[in-house]
Amino acid sequence: MDLQSIKNRFGIIGNSPALNHALNTAVQVAGTDLTVLIVGESGVGKEVFSQIIHALSARKHNPFIAVNCGAIPEGTIDSELFGHEKGSFTGAVDSRKGYFETVSGGTIFMDEIGEMPLGTQARLLRVLETGEFIRVGSSKVQKTDVRVIAATNRELLEFTQKGRFREDLYYRLSTVPIRVPSLRDRKEDILLLFRKFAVDFAERYKTSPVQLDEEAKQMLINYPWPGNVRELKNIAEQISVLSPNPQVSGREMRAFLPERKENRFPVLAAGHTPAGEFANEREILYKLFFDMKKDVTELKKMFLEILQNPSLAGTAANYTKESILNDFTTIPENPAPVVPGNPIMSSSQPSLLPGSPASTHPVLLSNDEIQQHEEIEESLNIMDKEKELIIKALKKHKGKRKDASLDLGISERTLYRKLKEYDIDE
Repeated sequence: MDLQSIKNRFGIIGNSPALNHALNTAVQVAGTDLTVLIVGESGVGKEVFSQIIHALSARKHNPFIAVNCGAIPEGTIDSELFGHEKGSFTGAVDSRKGYFETVSGGTIFMDEIGEMPLGTQARLLRVLETGEFIRVGSSKVQKTDVRVIAATNRELLEFTQKGRFREDLYYRLSTVPIRVPSLRDRKEDILLLFRKFAVDFAERYKTSPVQLDEEAKQMLINYPWPGNVRELKNIAEQISVLSPNPQVSGREMRAFLPERKENRFPVLAAGHTPAGEFANEREILYKLFFDMKKDVTELKKMFLEILQNPSLAGTAANYTKESILNDFTTIPENPAPVVPGNPIMSSSQPSLLPGSPASTHPVLLSNDEIQQHEEIEESLNIMDKEKELIIKALKKHKGKRKDASLDLGISERTLYRKLKEYDIDE
């Protein structure tokens, strides 16, 4: 089957080289039983690639199931995948078959594999290596013949370095990696996709397909599309329903595209987004850290310049570097604000700018105090601050995880994973 026939069959629009390469890889690996890892941002269509691989394989007449590992609670994911015996845990009133048992002979697509708990990762590794699994609460080893196709929008190799994903499982899953390109990496396909979506929505809502002028087309092409194809489809539907004119101008398009805002704050570990009052406090804290780091860096640079070139200190040029360090090793308790590009001044010290009187010596930091600044810079670690906030929340709520997670603005499951990640004793 040629590539265009596959695109027509599965509704894939586009001709970018990166997309064609990913499709060719999927077609070539479909006829084997190799494990495949599909990598790509959210919204690029990773599940479609898993369906292509299954449909073109010898297992196409056997079951196919898609499992979202991030949507299954940590306490039940083992039961969902491997089954359980009656009475193995509270609520297990009957024995139950897991996906690896019911889909034997077929294909399991495991989306968001990076969210899988470490204990479940060990069980999955055994299935991949030996084809064996054990139900929760049982001691009987069972066999299964399942092909696993995994997908992730994370960089699993980085997760392995942080101890959040098993390295042996990563290499076992990525026997054949397929990287699905983001929409901003296939700009030539954006207008084709929009036209297809516009026609589909026009048929659904009994209207005429919207048309774009040149300015509107350029706005679509230049937009970064963080939500990829899924976001483009949503925008096309909004325009099809809400646009008063069948011909959309650039000015009208601007009303539909989300405003692009630069976020200077770092991304949280595991990609979790804080919510509510805690989110605002965290952003303020991050900004404070960045400002502190910037100020410390500027301070160190200024002191180094003065030490290397004493003429910058005005009349202090008569002193050698050694005499400056030996005679003046303290800083005032209430220093004046730092002015970038000027020597450090305080309210109790005269200006050292060229041409200004200088009856006293400049105030400089000693080597020990410079080292203290370096230690402050090293302590500005976001992970450490997140750990500190979690410990404070647990102390505040006397170890109650549920109350602490609500206060932190994260789920209880996320808090539980953070406790293990940071090795926090409750």
